[in-house]
Amino acid sequence: MHFPTQLIHGRLIKRYKRFLADILLDSGETVTAHCTNSGSMKSCIEEGAEVYLSPATDPNRKTRFTWEMILINGSWVGINTSNPNIAALKWVKESRIPGLEGYTKVNREVTFGDSRFDICAEKDGETCFIEVKNVTLKDGNSALFPDSVTTRGQKHLETLVKVKESGMRAVMLYIIQRTDVKDFGPATSIDPDYATKLQKAMNAGVEVIPLQVKVTPQGLEPVGILPMI
Repeated sequence: MHFPTQLIHGRLIKRYKRFLADILLDSGETVTAHCTNSGSMKSCIEEGAEVYLSPATDPNRKTRFTWEMILINGSWVGINTSNPNIAALKWVKESRIPGLEGYTKVNREVTFGDSRFDICAEKDGETCFIEVKNVTLKDGNSALFPDSVTTRGQKHLETLVKVKESGMRAVMLYIIQRTDVKDFGPATSIDPDYATKLQKAMNAGVEVIPLQVKVTPQGLEPVGILPMI
């Protein structure tokens, strides 16, 4: 997945009110960028760190830029929560995600029960519902999800179990937007209920795919599947 426009380099001054970040551009101008990540962003906030922004396409938007990534310990961490959904849809269509190859019909935002899932893919009579989650939290060498309590995420797990029980394939796809981690698991200390429901979902046959992604100022590229912890 390539960024449609050239990104703009700067340094993080501060993030505040969850959805805003002040950035010092290389030109010397200070701008306020939109932060799509509503979580704590623990382990991917460092004031003074290099960042990249994308220019807003809507001239009427209050913030002129969207914060895309931040340089942590020498590698880029993608913090735009919209990108994993865009990339996952593209990669499923192109059969670039191990275990999700060969689907001939791929749609986004499809409802099952009282939940709406990011992707519904079909092939040879098989229907697969896929929920995509953005992962940025790091603890040691592990990527963890979530970085804050997510009742919505818990509901998605419960509905994925119902998808599986109905005879269809159910997949939880975690897009890990950093390459400085070696494995993936639930953030039990942050949201123990989510961790419990994830284990129950896996026991019920819901598949978990932790896909590591390399983030660069040019775009996102899948690296491979991380082992579960």
